[in-house]
Amino acid sequence: MSSLKTVLNDSLIIHPPGFYIIGFETFPFISVYFIFLAFVYVVTVLSNSLVIYVIAFNHCLHTPKFLAVVNLAVVDVILNTCTIPSMLKIFLVKDNFIPFNLCLLQMFVYYAIVSMESCALAILAYDRLIAICFPLRHNSINTLRSMSCIVGLTWSFALGVITISTSIMTRLSFCNSVRVFSYFCDYAPVFRLACNDYTMQWYVASFLSVFLLGGPFTFILLSYVSILVTVFKMKSLDSRVKALATCVEHIILVAVFYIPLFVIFTIGFYLRQIDPDQRVLSLSLASCIPPCINPIVYSLKTKEIKIRALAMLRKI
Repeated sequence: MSSLKTVLNDSLIIHPPGFYIIGFETFPFISVYFIFLAFVYVVTVLSNSLVIYVIAFNHCLHTPKFLAVVNLAVVDVILNTCTIPSMLKIFLVKDNFIPFNLCLLQMFVYYAIVSMESCALAILAYDRLIAICFPLRHNSINTLRSMSCIVGLTWSFALGVITISTSIMTRLSFCNSVRVFSYFCDYAPVFRLACNDYTMQWYVASFLSVFLLGGPFTFILLSYVSILVTVFKMKSLDSRVKALATCVEHIILVAVFYIPLFVIFTIGFYLRQIDPDQRVLSLSLASCIPPCINPIVYSLKTKEIKIRALAMLRKI
Protein backbone atom coordinates (compact mmCIF):
# COMPACT_ATOMS: atom_id res chain seq x y z
CA MET A 1 0.00 0.00 0.00
CA SER A 2 1.41 3.32 -1.05
CA SER A 3 1.69 5.86 1.74
CA LEU A 4 2.31 9.55 2.16
CA LYS A 5 5.43 9.92 4.31
CA THR A 6 6.55 13.07 6.07
CA VAL A 7 9.15 13.86 8.66
CA LEU A 8 7.99 15.40 11.94
CA ASN A 9 10.26 15.95 14.94
CA ASP A 10 12.95 13.72 13.38
CA SER A 11 10.60 10.69 13.30
CA LEU A 12 8.96 9.02 10.34
CA ILE A 13 5.22 9.68 10.11
CA ILE A 14 3.20 7.44 7.81
CA HIS A 15 -0.16 8.67 6.56
CA PRO A 16 -2.19 6.09 4.64
CA PRO A 17 -4.15 7.01 1.49
CA GLY A 18 -7.30 6.68 3.60
CA PHE A 19 -9.41 4.56 5.94
CA TYR A 20 -12.17 1.99 5.62
CA ILE A 21 -15.31 2.62 7.68
CA ILE A 22 -16.49 -0.80 8.88
CA GLY A 23 -18.89 0.04 11.69
CA PHE A 24 -21.97 -1.45 10.00
CA GLU A 25 -20.48 -4.57 8.40
CA THR A 26 -21.79 -7.00 11.03
CA PHE A 27 -25.24 -5.46 11.60
CA PRO A 28 -28.29 -7.60 10.79
CA PHE A 29 -31.17 -5.86 8.95
CA ILE A 30 -28.81 -3.02 8.08
CA SER A 31 -30.92 -2.06 5.04
CA VAL A 32 -33.86 -1.24 7.34
CA TYR A 33 -31.62 0.98 9.46
CA PHE A 34 -30.33 2.89 6.45
CA ILE A 35 -33.88 3.46 5.17
CA PHE A 36 -34.67 4.87 8.62
CA LEU A 37 -31.58 7.14 8.44
CA ALA A 38 -32.66 8.40 5.01
CA PHE A 39 -36.06 9.30 6.47
CA VAL A 40 -34.39 11.03 9.43
CA TYR A 41 -32.19 13.07 7.10
CA VAL A 42 -35.09 14.20 4.89
CA VAL A 43 -37.13 15.26 7.95
CA THR A 44 -34.08 17.05 9.41
CA VAL A 45 -33.39 19.07 6.27
CA LEU A 46 -37.04 19.92 5.51
CA SER A 47 -38.10 20.88 9.04
CA ASN A 48 -34.98 22.87 9.89
CA SER A 49 -34.99 24.59 6.48
CA LEU A 50 -38.60 25.60 7.14
CA VAL A 51 -37.59 27.11 10.48
CA ILE A 52 -34.67 28.99 8.91
CA TYR A 53 -36.84 30.27 6.03
CA VAL A 54 -39.68 31.44 8.27
CA ILE A 55 -37.34 33.33 10.61
CA ALA A 56 -35.16 34.78 7.85
CA PHE A 57 -38.06 36.21 5.82
CA ASN A 58 -40.15 37.55 8.72
CA HIS A 59 -38.56 40.71 10.09
CA CYS A 60 -40.73 40.62 13.21
CA LEU A 61 -38.91 37.39 14.15
CA HIS A 62 -35.48 39.04 13.99
CA THR A 63 -35.15 38.97 17.78
CA PRO A 64 -32.51 37.49 20.13
CA LYS A 65 -34.70 34.46 20.91
CA PHE A 66 -35.20 33.52 17.28
CA LEU A 67 -31.55 34.16 16.44
CA ALA A 68 -30.78 31.43 18.98
CA VAL A 69 -33.46 29.20 17.38
CA VAL A 70 -32.13 29.69 13.84
CA ASN A 71 -28.60 29.02 15.13
CA LEU A 72 -29.78 25.64 16.44
CA ALA A 73 -31.51 24.87 13.13
CA VAL A 74 -28.34 25.61 11.11
CA VAL A 75 -26.28 23.42 13.45
CA ASP A 76 -28.81 20.58 13.14
CA VAL A 77 -28.70 20.59 9.34
CA ILE A 78 -24.89 20.58 9.23
CA LEU A 79 -24.61 17.83 11.87
CA ASN A 80 -26.74 15.31 10.00
CA THR A 81 -25.33 16.36 6.61
CA CYS A 82 -21.86 15.57 7.95
CA THR A 83 -22.64 11.91 8.68
CA ILE A 84 -25.85 10.52 7.16
CA PRO A 85 -25.01 11.01 3.43
CA SER A 86 -21.66 9.25 3.91
CA MET A 87 -23.40 6.37 5.70
CA LEU A 88 -25.92 6.10 2.89
CA LYS A 89 -23.08 6.10 0.36
CA ILE A 90 -21.55 3.08 2.09
CA PHE A 91 -24.88 1.25 1.85
CA LEU A 92 -25.87 2.26 -1.70
CA VAL A 93 -22.51 2.30 -3.49
CA LYS A 94 -20.81 -0.32 -1.30
CA ASP A 95 -17.82 2.01 -0.99
CA ASN A 96 -16.60 2.40 2.59
CA PHE A 97 -13.24 4.01 1.72
CA ILE A 98 -12.60 7.62 2.76
CA PRO A 99 -9.38 9.48 1.83
CA PHE A 100 -7.11 10.56 4.67
CA ASN A 101 -7.65 14.32 4.33
CA LEU A 102 -11.40 13.90 3.86
CA CYS A 103 -11.43 11.74 6.99
CA LEU A 104 -9.83 14.57 8.99
CA LEU A 105 -12.29 17.05 7.48
CA GLN A 106 -15.28 14.92 8.47
CA MET A 107 -13.82 14.49 11.94
CA PHE A 108 -13.36 18.25 12.28
CA VAL A 109 -16.86 19.14 11.06
CA TYR A 110 -18.57 16.50 13.20
CA TYR A 111 -16.93 17.43 16.49
CA ALA A 112 -17.11 21.17 15.83
CA ILE A 113 -20.85 20.91 15.16
CA VAL A 114 -21.50 18.58 18.11
CA SER A 115 -19.76 21.19 20.26
CA MET A 116 -21.94 23.88 18.68
CA GLU A 117 -25.07 21.81 19.32
CA SER A 118 -24.12 21.75 22.98
CA CYS A 119 -23.47 25.50 22.98
CA ALA A 120 -26.71 26.20 21.07
CA LEU A 121 -28.74 24.46 23.78
CA ALA A 122 -26.89 26.52 26.40
CA ILE A 123 -27.72 29.72 24.49
CA LEU A 124 -31.41 28.79 24.52
CA ALA A 125 -31.14 28.20 28.28
CA TYR A 126 -29.56 31.67 28.62
CA ASP A 127 -32.53 33.17 26.76
CA ARG A 128 -34.98 31.47 29.15
CA LEU A 129 -32.86 32.55 32.15
CA ILE A 130 -32.97 36.24 31.20
CA ALA A 131 -36.67 36.13 30.23
CA ILE A 132 -37.82 34.55 33.52
CA CYS A 133 -35.33 35.85 36.08
CA PHE A 134 -34.99 39.41 34.72
CA PRO A 135 -38.32 40.11 32.98
CA LEU A 136 -38.15 43.89 33.41
CA ARG A 137 -34.58 44.11 32.07
CA HIS A 138 -34.95 41.39 29.45
CA ASN A 139 -35.01 43.75 26.45
CA SER A 140 -31.99 45.72 27.65
CA ILE A 141 -29.84 42.69 28.60
CA ASN A 142 -30.71 40.23 25.85
CA THR A 143 -30.40 42.43 22.76
CA LEU A 144 -29.95 41.27 19.18
CA ARG A 145 -26.40 42.61 19.25
CA SER A 146 -25.46 40.76 22.46
CA MET A 147 -27.02 37.52 21.19
CA SER A 148 -25.14 37.87 17.89
CA CYS A 149 -21.90 38.28 19.84
CA ILE A 150 -22.64 35.20 21.96
CA VAL A 151 -23.44 33.07 18.91
CA GLY A 152 -20.38 34.35 17.05
CA LEU A 153 -18.06 33.70 20.00
CA THR A 154 -19.32 30.12 20.48
CA TRP A 155 -18.78 29.36 16.78
CA SER A 156 -15.27 30.87 16.84
CA PHE A 157 -14.32 29.04 20.02
CA ALA A 158 -15.66 25.66 18.90
CA LEU A 159 -14.04 25.88 15.46
CA GLY A 160 -10.72 27.00 16.96
CA VAL A 161 -10.53 24.29 19.60
CA ILE A 162 -11.55 21.49 17.24
CA THR A 163 -9.04 22.73 14.63
CA ILE A 164 -6.26 22.19 17.15
CA SER A 165 -7.51 18.77 18.26
CA THR A 166 -7.89 17.59 14.66
CA SER A 167 -4.51 18.94 13.52
CA ILE A 168 -2.62 16.89 16.13
CA MET A 169 -3.97 13.75 14.45
CA THR A 170 -1.41 14.39 11.70
CA ARG A 171 1.32 13.60 14.25
CA LEU A 172 0.20 9.98 14.32
CA SER A 173 1.66 7.25 12.14
CA PHE A 174 -0.68 4.60 10.70
CA CYS A 175 1.42 1.65 9.62
CA ASN A 176 -0.92 -1.24 10.47
CA SER A 177 -4.70 -1.41 10.22
CA VAL A 178 -6.72 1.32 8.50
CA ARG A 179 -10.12 -0.16 9.36
CA VAL A 180 -12.16 2.27 11.50
CA PHE A 181 -14.83 0.53 13.56
CA SER A 182 -17.34 3.36 13.62
CA TYR A 183 -19.95 4.95 11.36
CA PHE A 184 -17.67 7.85 10.38
CA CYS A 185 -14.07 8.96 10.92
CA ASP A 186 -14.44 8.98 14.68
CA TYR A 187 -11.65 10.55 16.73
CA ALA A 188 -10.95 7.77 19.25
CA PRO A 189 -11.32 4.77 16.87
CA VAL A 190 -8.93 6.48 14.44
CA PHE A 191 -6.15 7.43 16.88
CA ARG A 192 -6.24 3.94 18.40
CA LEU A 193 -5.13 2.59 15.00
CA ALA A 194 -1.85 4.52 15.28
CA CYS A 195 1.38 2.59 15.71
CA ASN A 196 3.10 5.39 17.65
CA ASP A 197 2.17 6.95 20.99
CA TYR A 198 -1.30 8.56 21.03
CA THR A 199 -1.33 9.65 24.70
CA MET A 200 -1.64 13.34 23.77
CA GLN A 201 -4.64 12.63 21.53
CA TRP A 202 -6.29 10.61 24.31
CA TYR A 203 -5.88 13.44 26.83
CA VAL A 204 -7.13 16.04 24.35
CA ALA A 205 -10.19 13.92 23.55
CA SER A 206 -10.88 13.34 27.24
CA PHE A 207 -10.54 17.01 28.16
CA LEU A 208 -12.59 18.35 25.26
CA SER A 209 -15.39 15.81 25.70
CA VAL A 210 -15.74 16.97 29.31
CA PHE A 211 -15.20 20.67 28.59
CA LEU A 212 -17.29 21.11 25.42
CA LEU A 213 -20.16 18.89 26.59
CA GLY A 214 -19.94 19.23 30.35
CA GLY A 215 -19.36 23.00 30.34
CA PRO A 216 -22.58 23.98 28.51
CA PHE A 217 -24.51 21.26 30.36
CA THR A 218 -23.36 22.70 33.71
CA PHE A 219 -24.46 26.16 32.59
CA ILE A 220 -27.87 24.77 31.62
CA LEU A 221 -28.27 23.10 35.02
CA LEU A 222 -27.31 26.28 36.88
CA SER A 223 -29.68 28.28 34.67
CA TYR A 224 -32.58 26.04 35.59
CA VAL A 225 -31.68 26.17 39.27
CA SER A 226 -31.92 29.98 39.05
CA ILE A 227 -35.17 29.70 37.07
CA LEU A 228 -36.72 27.37 39.67
CA VAL A 229 -35.71 29.69 42.51
CA THR A 230 -37.31 32.62 40.69
CA VAL A 231 -40.45 30.66 39.79
CA PHE A 232 -41.09 29.48 43.35
CA LYS A 233 -40.83 33.08 44.55
CA MET A 234 -43.80 33.98 42.35
CA LYS A 235 -47.01 34.42 44.35
CA SER A 236 -49.41 33.30 41.62
CA LEU A 237 -49.68 29.60 40.78
CA ASP A 238 -50.78 30.52 37.27
CA SER A 239 -47.60 32.56 36.78
CA ARG A 240 -45.47 29.64 37.95
CA VAL A 241 -47.13 27.24 35.54
CA LYS A 242 -46.80 29.64 32.62
CA ALA A 243 -43.11 30.27 33.34
CA LEU A 244 -42.27 26.57 33.63
CA ALA A 245 -44.34 25.72 30.54
CA THR A 246 -42.00 27.83 28.41
CA CYS A 247 -39.09 25.59 29.48
CA VAL A 248 -40.56 22.11 28.93
CA GLU A 249 -39.63 21.76 25.25
CA HIS A 250 -36.09 22.97 25.89
CA ILE A 251 -35.64 20.49 28.74
CA ILE A 252 -36.72 17.69 26.38
CA LEU A 253 -34.08 18.78 23.83
CA VAL A 254 -31.40 18.84 26.53
CA ALA A 255 -32.33 15.35 27.76
CA VAL A 256 -32.46 13.87 24.25
CA PHE A 257 -29.05 15.29 23.35
CA TYR A 258 -27.01 14.91 26.54
CA ILE A 259 -28.19 11.72 28.25
CA PRO A 260 -27.28 9.28 25.42
CA LEU A 261 -23.93 10.98 24.79
CA PHE A 262 -22.93 11.00 28.45
CA VAL A 263 -23.85 7.33 28.84
CA ILE A 264 -22.06 6.24 25.64
CA PHE A 265 -18.89 8.28 26.18
CA THR A 266 -18.63 7.36 29.87
CA ILE A 267 -19.09 3.63 29.37
CA GLY A 268 -17.36 3.31 26.01
CA PHE A 269 -14.51 5.82 26.15
CA TYR A 270 -13.36 5.42 29.75
CA LEU A 271 -14.62 2.02 30.93
CA ARG A 272 -14.55 0.31 27.50
CA GLN A 273 -17.26 -2.08 28.61
CA ILE A 274 -19.76 -1.38 25.84
CA ASP A 275 -20.07 -3.80 22.92
CA PRO A 276 -18.49 -2.19 19.79
CA ASP A 277 -21.56 -2.92 17.65
CA GLN A 278 -23.86 -1.41 20.27
CA ARG A 279 -21.58 1.63 20.58
CA VAL A 280 -21.69 2.33 16.84
CA LEU A 281 -25.47 1.92 16.65
CA SER A 282 -26.25 3.90 19.80
CA LEU A 283 -23.80 6.72 18.97
CA SER A 284 -25.15 7.06 15.44
CA LEU A 285 -28.69 7.29 16.80
CA ALA A 286 -27.63 9.71 19.54
CA SER A 287 -26.10 12.10 17.00
CA CYS A 288 -28.72 11.75 14.22
CA ILE A 289 -32.01 11.83 16.16
CA PRO A 290 -31.71 15.18 18.04
CA PRO A 291 -31.31 17.31 14.86
CA CYS A 292 -34.43 15.60 13.49
CA ILE A 293 -36.68 16.13 16.50
CA ASN A 294 -35.39 19.55 17.63
CA PRO A 295 -37.49 21.58 15.17
CA ILE A 296 -40.55 19.35 15.73
CA VAL A 297 -40.42 19.43 19.52
CA TYR A 298 -39.17 22.99 19.99
CA SER A 299 -38.93 25.39 17.03
CA LEU A 300 -42.11 24.56 15.09
CA LYS A 301 -44.13 24.45 18.32
CA THR A 302 -43.20 28.05 19.06
CA LYS A 303 -46.37 30.08 18.52
CA GLU A 304 -44.80 32.77 16.33
CA ILE A 305 -43.09 30.26 14.02
CA LYS A 306 -46.06 27.90 13.94
CA ILE A 307 -48.50 30.61 12.80
CA ARG A 308 -46.22 31.84 10.02
CA ALA A 309 -45.22 28.34 8.89
CA LEU A 310 -48.88 27.27 8.59
CA ALA A 311 -49.73 30.47 6.71
CA MET A 312 -46.88 29.84 4.28
CA LEU A 313 -47.91 26.22 3.71
CA ARG A 314 -51.52 27.30 3.05
CA LYS A 315 -50.28 29.72 0.35
CA ILE A 316 -48.28 26.90 -1.26
